[in-house]
Amino acid sequence: MMKSAKAAMLAVAMIAMGASAHAAQTPSVALGEKLFNDPKLGGATGSKTCASCHPDGAGVEFSYKKPNLPQIINMCIARGLNGTPLPLDSVEMKSLILYHQSLK
Repeated sequence: MMKSAKAAMLAVAMIAMGASAHAAQTPSVALGEKLFNDPKLGGATGSKTCASCHPDGAGVEFSYKKPNLPQIINMCIARGLNGTPLPLDSVEMKSLILYHQSLK
């Protein structure tokens, strides 16, 4: 009986981990907003976030129109946050772009 309870708990934990891993693989506005407010974005080690310069997205409302938005985001991560630029096709970059688009 005890073995089956442990097995069931393990199965539930594995399913939950799989679901959260899958969610992390899907770009979303919510993830973009979270990253926008994350001082660890791009491996940064300070306390600054994107929102430090752009509270509530101020000043980036029309950035979604810029074809070079991923490069601009990476420039801010590298220069403003002292982080490492994100891969252009990453879930994180796609989520940040979705968040920018949501501010229009």
